Amino acid sequence: MSLAIDESLSFDHLVSSGVSFAFFRSPGDTDIHFIAQPEGIISTFRNLEELNGEDGFVVAPFSCDGDIPICLIKPDRYKKFPIPNLEIKQKKVVPSYSSSTSKYDEKFESFRKELDKGRFQKLVLSTEKRVTITSDLALEESFYRACKAYPNSYVYLLHTSLTGVWMGCSPEILLSGRNGSWKTVALAGTQMAKDDDLQPSWDRKNIDEQDYVSSYIRQQLKSVEITASETGPYSVKAGQLLHRRTDFEFELEDKSKLGTLLYLLHPTPAVCGLPKETAFRFIMAHEGYNRRYYSGFVGMLNPEGDTNLYVNLRCMTIEEDELILFAGGGLLAVSCKEEEWMEIEKKLNTMLNII
Repeated sequence: MSLAIDESLSFDHLVSSGVSFAFFRSPGDTDIHFIAQPEGIISTFRNLEELNGEDGFVVAPFSCDGDIPICLIKPDRYKKFPIPNLEIKQKKVVPSYSSSTSKYDEKFESFRKELDKGRFQKLVLSTEKRVTITSDLALEESFYRACKAYPNSYVYLLHTSLTGVWMGCSPEILLSGRNGSWKTVALAGTQMAKDDDLQPSWDRKNIDEQDYVSSYIRQQLKSVEITASETGPYSVKAGQLLHRRTDFEFELEDKSKLGTLLYLLHPTPAVCGLPKETAFRFIMAHEGYNRRYYSGFVGMLNPEGDTNLYVNLRCMTIEEDELILFAGGGLLAVSCKEEEWMEIEKKLNTMLNII
Protein backbone atom coordinates (compact mmCIF):
# COMPACT_ATOMS: atom_id res chain seq x y z
CA MET A 1 0.00 0.00 0.00
CA SER A 2 1.31 3.44 -0.91
CA LEU A 3 0.63 6.51 1.19
CA ALA A 4 1.96 9.98 0.52
CA ILE A 5 2.44 11.75 3.84
CA ASP A 6 1.14 15.07 2.50
CA GLU A 7 -1.86 13.34 0.91
CA SER A 8 -3.78 13.14 4.16
CA LEU A 9 -2.99 12.99 7.85
CA SER A 10 -6.66 12.49 8.66
CA PHE A 11 -7.10 9.92 11.41
CA ASP A 12 -10.12 8.34 9.70
CA HIS A 13 -8.30 8.18 6.36
CA LEU A 14 -5.28 6.50 7.90
CA VAL A 15 -7.33 3.91 9.79
CA SER A 16 -9.52 3.09 6.79
CA SER A 17 -6.34 2.67 4.72
CA GLY A 18 -5.05 0.11 7.22
CA VAL A 19 -1.93 2.14 7.99
CA SER A 20 0.03 1.54 11.20
CA PHE A 21 0.81 4.98 12.60
CA ALA A 22 1.32 7.14 15.68
CA PHE A 23 0.82 10.82 16.43
CA PHE A 24 2.66 11.98 19.56
CA ARG A 25 3.61 15.14 21.45
CA SER A 26 6.31 15.15 24.13
CA PRO A 27 6.04 17.25 27.32
CA GLY A 28 6.85 20.89 26.64
CA ASP A 29 6.96 20.40 22.86
CA THR A 30 4.90 22.71 20.63
CA ASP A 31 4.95 20.30 17.68
CA ILE A 32 3.17 17.06 16.93
CA HIS A 33 5.24 14.24 15.46
CA PHE A 34 3.76 11.71 13.06
CA ILE A 35 5.30 8.40 12.02
CA ALA A 36 3.80 5.69 9.85
CA GLN A 37 4.59 2.31 8.37
CA PRO A 38 2.36 2.28 5.27
CA GLU A 39 3.59 -1.06 3.93
CA GLY A 40 4.46 -4.45 5.33
CA ILE A 41 3.56 -6.20 8.57
CA ILE A 42 4.67 -4.48 11.76
CA SER A 43 7.29 -6.25 13.87
CA THR A 44 6.12 -8.10 16.97
CA PHE A 45 8.04 -9.48 19.93
CA ARG A 46 7.28 -11.62 23.00
CA ASN A 47 10.21 -10.53 25.13
CA LEU A 48 11.52 -7.04 25.87
CA GLU A 49 15.11 -8.11 25.32
CA GLU A 50 14.20 -8.78 21.68
CA LEU A 51 14.01 -4.97 21.32
CA ASN A 52 17.82 -4.73 21.56
CA GLY A 53 19.03 -2.85 18.50
CA GLU A 54 15.50 -2.09 17.22
CA ASP A 55 14.30 1.32 16.00
CA GLY A 56 10.67 2.48 15.87
CA PHE A 57 7.54 3.37 17.82
CA VAL A 58 6.98 0.74 20.51
CA VAL A 59 3.64 -0.33 21.97
CA ALA A 60 4.31 -2.77 24.82
CA PRO A 61 1.71 -4.45 27.07
CA PHE A 62 1.69 -4.75 30.86
CA SER A 63 2.40 -8.47 30.52
CA CYS A 64 5.11 -9.02 27.92
CA ASP A 65 5.01 -12.82 28.18
CA GLY A 66 1.33 -13.32 27.38
CA ASP A 67 -0.86 -13.45 24.26
CA ILE A 68 -0.66 -9.73 23.53
CA PRO A 69 2.53 -8.90 21.62
CA ILE A 70 4.99 -6.06 21.84
CA CYS A 71 4.50 -4.12 18.59
CA LEU A 72 6.95 -1.87 16.76
CA ILE A 73 5.91 0.58 14.03
CA LYS A 74 8.80 1.37 11.70
CA PRO A 75 9.19 5.14 11.04
CA ASP A 76 9.14 4.73 7.25
CA ARG A 77 7.27 8.05 6.97
CA TYR A 78 7.75 11.04 9.23
CA LYS A 79 6.31 14.53 9.56
CA LYS A 80 6.36 17.25 12.20
CA PHE A 81 3.73 20.00 12.41
CA PRO A 82 2.40 22.49 14.99
CA ILE A 83 -0.69 21.73 17.04
CA PRO A 84 -3.63 22.92 14.91
CA ASN A 85 -5.47 25.96 16.23
CA LEU A 86 -8.91 24.67 15.43
CA GLU A 87 -12.35 24.96 16.97
CA ILE A 88 -13.08 21.77 18.86
CA LYS A 89 -16.54 20.35 18.31
CA GLN A 90 -16.90 17.23 20.38
CA LYS A 91 -19.52 14.51 19.88
CA LYS A 92 -21.60 13.39 22.82
CA VAL A 93 -20.91 10.14 24.62
CA VAL A 94 -22.96 8.40 27.28
CA PRO A 95 -21.20 6.63 30.18
CA SER A 96 -22.32 3.07 30.77
CA TYR A 97 -21.08 3.15 34.39
CA SER A 98 -19.58 -0.32 34.18
CA SER A 99 -16.71 0.75 36.45
CA SER A 100 -19.04 0.31 39.44
CA THR A 101 -17.81 0.69 42.99
CA SER A 102 -19.20 -2.76 43.88
CA LYS A 103 -16.72 -4.50 41.57
CA TYR A 104 -13.89 -2.35 42.82
CA ASP A 105 -14.88 -2.92 46.48
CA GLU A 106 -14.60 -6.68 46.06
CA LYS A 107 -11.17 -6.51 44.44
CA PHE A 108 -9.94 -3.94 46.94
CA GLU A 109 -10.75 -6.18 49.88
CA SER A 110 -9.01 -9.19 48.32
CA PHE A 111 -5.90 -7.10 47.58
CA ARG A 112 -5.77 -5.54 51.02
CA LYS A 113 -6.06 -8.91 52.75
CA GLU A 114 -2.77 -9.90 51.10
CA LEU A 115 -1.21 -6.60 52.16
CA ASP A 116 -2.43 -7.08 55.73
CA LYS A 117 -0.80 -10.52 55.79
CA GLY A 118 2.52 -8.89 54.88
CA ARG A 119 2.89 -10.84 51.63
CA PHE A 120 3.34 -7.59 49.72
CA GLN A 121 4.63 -4.11 50.46
CA LYS A 122 2.52 -2.68 47.65
CA LEU A 123 -0.07 -3.83 45.08
CA VAL A 124 -1.53 -1.81 42.21
CA LEU A 125 -5.24 -2.31 41.57
CA SER A 126 -6.66 -0.95 38.32
CA THR A 127 -10.05 -0.94 36.64
CA GLU A 128 -11.66 -0.18 33.30
CA LYS A 129 -14.58 2.14 32.53
CA ARG A 130 -16.69 1.54 29.43
CA VAL A 131 -18.21 4.53 27.70
CA THR A 132 -20.86 4.08 25.00
CA ILE A 133 -20.39 6.15 21.85
CA THR A 134 -23.71 7.58 20.67
CA SER A 135 -22.34 8.94 17.39
CA ASP A 136 -19.06 9.29 15.53
CA LEU A 137 -16.41 10.41 17.99
CA ALA A 138 -13.79 12.85 16.72
CA LEU A 139 -10.73 11.19 18.27
CA GLU A 140 -8.41 13.34 16.20
CA GLU A 141 -9.91 16.47 17.78
CA SER A 142 -9.71 14.82 21.21
CA PHE A 143 -6.00 14.23 20.63
CA TYR A 144 -5.41 17.89 19.77
CA ARG A 145 -7.43 18.94 22.80
CA ALA A 146 -5.32 16.66 25.03
CA CYS A 147 -2.12 18.22 23.63
CA LYS A 148 -3.33 21.64 24.74
CA ALA A 149 -4.91 20.54 28.03
CA TYR A 150 -1.94 18.48 29.29
CA PRO A 151 1.27 20.30 28.26
CA ASN A 152 3.36 18.38 30.83
CA SER A 153 2.27 14.93 29.66
CA TYR A 154 3.26 12.68 26.78
CA VAL A 155 0.19 12.57 24.51
CA TYR A 156 -0.26 9.99 21.76
CA LEU A 157 -2.81 8.54 19.34
CA LEU A 158 -1.94 5.32 17.50
CA HIS A 159 -3.34 2.55 15.36
CA THR A 160 -2.19 -0.86 14.17
CA SER A 161 -4.17 -3.87 12.99
CA LEU A 162 -2.94 -5.80 16.05
CA THR A 163 -3.51 -3.21 18.78
CA GLY A 164 -6.47 -1.32 17.39
CA VAL A 165 -6.74 2.37 18.30
CA TRP A 166 -5.23 3.69 21.56
CA MET A 167 -4.88 7.19 22.95
CA GLY A 168 -3.32 8.39 26.20
CA CYS A 169 -1.72 11.15 28.28
CA SER A 170 1.14 9.96 30.48
CA PRO A 171 3.23 11.93 32.98
CA GLU A 172 5.65 9.05 33.64
CA ILE A 173 8.94 8.48 31.79
CA LEU A 174 10.06 4.86 31.67
CA LEU A 175 13.28 5.52 29.72
CA SER A 176 14.51 8.50 27.75
CA GLY A 177 17.84 9.69 26.39
CA ARG A 178 20.27 10.10 23.54
CA ASN A 179 23.98 9.43 23.08
CA GLY A 180 25.38 8.68 26.56
CA SER A 181 22.87 10.64 28.70
CA TRP A 182 19.79 8.74 29.96
CA LYS A 183 16.95 9.11 32.43
CA THR A 184 14.20 7.19 34.18
CA VAL A 185 11.82 8.38 36.91
CA ALA A 186 10.03 7.09 39.99
CA LEU A 187 6.52 8.57 39.88
CA ALA A 188 3.95 7.62 42.51
CA GLY A 189 1.64 9.14 45.08
CA THR A 190 -1.38 11.21 44.07
CA GLN A 191 -3.39 14.16 45.34
CA MET A 192 -5.50 16.89 43.80
CA ALA A 193 -3.63 19.95 42.62
CA LYS A 194 -4.42 23.19 44.42
CA ASP A 195 -3.85 26.15 42.11
CA ASP A 196 -0.10 26.30 41.34
CA ASP A 197 1.08 24.97 44.70
CA LEU A 198 3.94 22.54 43.92
CA GLN A 199 5.05 22.19 47.54
CA PRO A 200 2.08 20.46 49.14
CA SER A 201 2.21 18.28 52.23
CA TRP A 202 2.17 14.51 51.61
CA ASP A 203 0.82 11.86 53.96
CA ARG A 204 2.87 8.83 54.98
CA LYS A 205 1.02 6.49 52.60
CA ASN A 206 1.95 8.53 49.51
CA ILE A 207 5.52 9.08 50.70
CA ASP A 208 6.04 5.34 51.28
CA GLU A 209 4.42 4.45 47.95
CA GLN A 210 6.83 6.65 46.01
CA ASP A 211 9.81 5.55 48.12
CA TYR A 212 9.15 1.92 47.14
CA VAL A 213 9.35 2.83 43.45
CA SER A 214 12.55 4.84 43.93
CA SER A 215 14.19 2.01 45.88
CA TYR A 216 13.26 -0.50 43.17
CA ILE A 217 14.73 1.58 40.36
CA ARG A 218 17.87 2.23 42.38
CA GLN A 219 18.35 -1.53 42.94
CA GLN A 220 17.63 -2.48 39.32
CA LEU A 221 20.16 0.01 37.94
CA LYS A 222 22.73 -1.09 40.50
CA SER A 223 22.26 -4.74 39.43
CA VAL A 224 23.79 -3.87 36.04
CA GLU A 225 26.43 -1.59 37.57
CA ILE A 226 24.72 1.67 36.62
CA THR A 227 25.27 4.49 39.10
CA ALA A 228 22.65 7.20 38.75
CA SER A 229 22.46 10.73 40.10
CA GLU A 230 19.13 11.47 41.79
CA THR A 231 16.96 14.58 41.91
CA GLY A 232 13.98 14.59 44.22
CA PRO A 233 11.55 13.61 45.40
CA TYR A 234 9.59 16.66 44.31
CA SER A 235 5.99 17.36 43.30
CA VAL A 236 4.88 17.53 39.65
CA LYS A 237 1.52 18.44 38.13
CA ALA A 238 -0.29 16.25 35.61
CA GLY A 239 -3.61 17.79 34.64
CA GLN A 240 -5.52 18.34 37.89
CA LEU A 241 -3.36 15.88 39.85
CA LEU A 242 -0.06 16.09 41.71
CA HIS A 243 2.46 13.25 41.99
CA ARG A 244 5.78 12.71 43.80
CA ARG A 245 8.71 12.21 41.44
CA THR A 246 12.40 11.35 41.63
CA ASP A 247 14.63 11.61 38.53
CA PHE A 248 17.45 9.13 37.93
CA GLU A 249 20.08 10.27 35.41
CA PHE A 250 22.91 8.04 34.26
CA GLU A 251 25.38 7.34 31.48
CA LEU A 252 24.91 4.38 29.15
CA GLU A 253 27.85 3.32 27.05
CA ASP A 254 26.25 0.32 25.33
CA LYS A 255 23.11 1.57 23.56
CA SER A 256 22.58 -1.76 21.80
CA LYS A 257 21.04 -3.27 24.97
CA LEU A 258 18.12 -0.91 25.58
CA GLY A 259 15.73 -3.86 25.48
CA THR A 260 17.64 -5.51 28.32
CA LEU A 261 17.41 -2.31 30.38
CA LEU A 262 13.66 -2.10 29.69
CA TYR A 263 13.32 -5.70 30.87
CA LEU A 264 14.92 -4.71 34.18
CA LEU A 265 12.67 -1.68 34.68
CA HIS A 266 9.24 -2.82 33.40
CA PRO A 267 6.84 -3.12 35.08
CA THR A 268 7.90 -0.80 37.90
CA PRO A 269 6.17 -0.90 41.30
CA ALA A 270 4.29 2.23 40.17
CA VAL A 271 2.04 -0.02 38.04
CA CYS A 272 2.66 -3.44 39.61
CA GLY A 273 3.82 -3.83 43.21
CA LEU A 274 6.50 -5.28 45.48
CA PRO A 275 7.96 -7.85 45.52
CA LYS A 276 7.70 -7.42 41.75
CA GLU A 277 7.46 -11.03 40.52
CA THR A 278 4.91 -12.24 43.07
CA ALA A 279 2.91 -8.99 42.82
CA PHE A 280 2.79 -9.38 39.03
CA ARG A 281 1.51 -12.95 39.30
CA PHE A 282 -1.10 -11.95 41.90
CA ILE A 283 -2.41 -9.10 39.73
CA MET A 284 -2.64 -11.34 36.66
CA ALA A 285 -4.60 -13.93 38.65
CA HIS A 286 -6.87 -11.68 40.74
CA GLU A 287 -7.40 -8.29 39.11
CA GLY A 288 -10.26 -9.73 37.09
CA TYR A 289 -9.60 -8.35 33.60
CA ASN A 290 -6.83 -8.04 31.01
CA ARG A 291 -4.98 -4.71 31.14
CA ARG A 292 -3.63 -5.24 27.62
CA TYR A 293 -1.53 -2.18 26.76
CA TYR A 294 -2.62 -0.16 29.79
CA SER A 295 0.35 0.21 32.20
CA GLY A 296 2.67 -1.07 29.48
CA PHE A 297 4.67 1.60 27.65
CA VAL A 298 4.66 3.55 24.38
CA GLY A 299 7.02 5.82 22.47
CA MET A 300 10.00 6.08 20.18
CA LEU A 301 12.91 3.68 20.63
CA ASN A 302 16.00 4.86 18.76
CA PRO A 303 19.44 3.75 20.02
CA GLU A 304 21.22 6.14 17.63
CA GLY A 305 18.89 9.10 18.16
CA ASP A 306 16.23 10.16 20.66
CA THR A 307 14.52 7.51 22.77
CA ASN A 308 11.39 8.61 24.65
CA LEU A 309 9.34 5.82 26.24
CA TYR A 310 6.47 6.53 28.62
CA VAL A 311 4.40 4.29 30.87
CA ASN A 312 0.96 3.98 29.24
CA LEU A 313 -1.22 5.66 31.86
CA ARG A 314 -4.48 7.64 31.61
CA CYS A 315 -5.32 5.89 28.35
CA MET A 316 -8.20 4.38 26.40
CA THR A 317 -8.93 2.09 23.47
CA ILE A 318 -11.93 1.52 21.20
CA GLU A 319 -14.08 -1.59 20.79
CA GLU A 320 -16.92 -1.25 18.30
CA ASP A 321 -19.30 1.31 19.89
CA GLU A 322 -17.43 1.65 23.18
CA LEU A 323 -14.46 3.49 24.55
CA ILE A 324 -12.61 1.58 27.28
CA LEU A 325 -10.78 3.82 29.74
CA PHE A 326 -8.19 2.57 32.24
CA ALA A 327 -6.86 3.83 35.57
CA GLY A 328 -5.40 2.40 38.76
CA GLY A 329 -3.76 3.21 42.05
CA GLY A 330 -1.15 1.83 44.40
CA LEU A 331 -2.41 0.09 47.56
CA LEU A 332 -0.58 -0.27 50.85
CA ALA A 333 -1.85 -1.94 54.02
CA VAL A 334 -3.00 1.49 55.28
CA SER A 335 -4.96 2.36 52.11
CA CYS A 336 -8.53 3.65 52.45
CA LYS A 337 -11.00 2.19 49.95
CA GLU A 338 -13.01 5.39 49.51
CA GLU A 339 -9.91 7.51 48.96
CA GLU A 340 -8.46 5.04 46.44
CA TRP A 341 -11.73 4.95 44.46
CA MET A 342 -11.84 8.77 44.35
CA GLU A 343 -8.26 8.78 43.02
CA ILE A 344 -9.19 6.36 40.24
CA GLU A 345 -12.21 8.45 39.25
CA LYS A 346 -9.99 11.54 39.00
CA LYS A 347 -7.51 9.66 36.81
CA LEU A 348 -10.32 8.43 34.54
CA ASN A 349 -11.38 12.03 34.11
CA THR A 350 -8.07 12.74 32.32
CA MET A 351 -9.57 11.04 29.25
CA LEU A 352 -13.22 11.86 29.92
CA ASN A 353 -12.44 15.59 30.06
CA ILE A 354 -11.05 15.63 26.53
CA ILE A 355 -13.84 13.46 25.10
